[in-house]
Amino acid sequence: MSNTQARVPLKARQVSFSWDHTPLHWVPGDPFTTHTINVLHLLLPAGERWFVRVYQQALPLIRDDRLREDVIGFIGQEAVHSQAHDEVLPRLRELGLDPTPYTAQVDWFFEKLLGDRTLPPGRPRRWWLLERIALIAAIEHYTAFLGNWVLNAGELDRRGADPVMLDLLRWHGAEEVEHRSVAFELFEHLDGSYRRRVRTWATAFTALVFLWQRGARFFMANDPTLTDGKATFRDFHDRGRRGLLPGTGDMLRSIPRYLSRAYHPSQEGDTEQALAYLAASPAATAAERRAA
Repeated sequence: MSNTQARVPLKARQVSFSWDHTPLHWVPGDPFTTHTINVLHLLLPAGERWFVRVYQQALPLIRDDRLREDVIGFIGQEAVHSQAHDEVLPRLRELGLDPTPYTAQVDWFFEKLLGDRTLPPGRPRRWWLLERIALIAAIEHYTAFLGNWVLNAGELDRRGADPVMLDLLRWHGAEEVEHRSVAFELFEHLDGSYRRRVRTWATAFTALVFLWQRGARFFMANDPTLTDGKATFRDFHDRGRRGLLPGTGDMLRSIPRYLSRAYHPSQEGDTEQALAYLAASPAATAAERRAA
């Protein structure tokens, strides 16, 4: 796919999914791949609610009408993403895997550590808002990377992965590719400091790696069907080589792209591919019919 991005109006698609028939190991015979991807359901509800709160505070500062429209569309999409992933958690509990101990930590991370602070108006309050906007731009680099990966992860289909879960992941991934430039362009519009971009990338990357490996270990250790469940980097690297997870080399090569002074998110993914999936997604097309 070519790295192109046509500007399209962003809209929230009010999708819904039925989890009644999704098994605990929705990648058959592969708990590690299943649970590594399942970490998304733990991180995204709190993280994307945080995105929405931060961007609602940023809206009054936007001086460009088109960017404001994009940010409003982004907020709508992220709100639906949060809800869709949150609705997977009751199914995990039904299957004997209660994620509450981990999600409580994630909630603290986004609501307390990265939440609003009692700061005097003026420069301190603006500084904290800009820091979080830059963090979101860095995180969105990786959500676009992952969205592009899952749209092209044909090995999951070949392994018989649950089609409902795949549709959730690919609908979400397609919207991440669709709106991949918004966070970076908002950061550039309000600040654009290269030093802040590098600093917040380091913070975001470290936090994501820490939280993801912690989440995968939590799932593997608490999976009721496993007697000695473990999650290791070797497992991750191996699944990446097989196409079941993002490749380690691909992830490492994404770092200098974001840190390049010439970076733009259009380098990640393809808008036409994303829109083509959204036009075929069972959940997205059902949402369109309901809206009509």
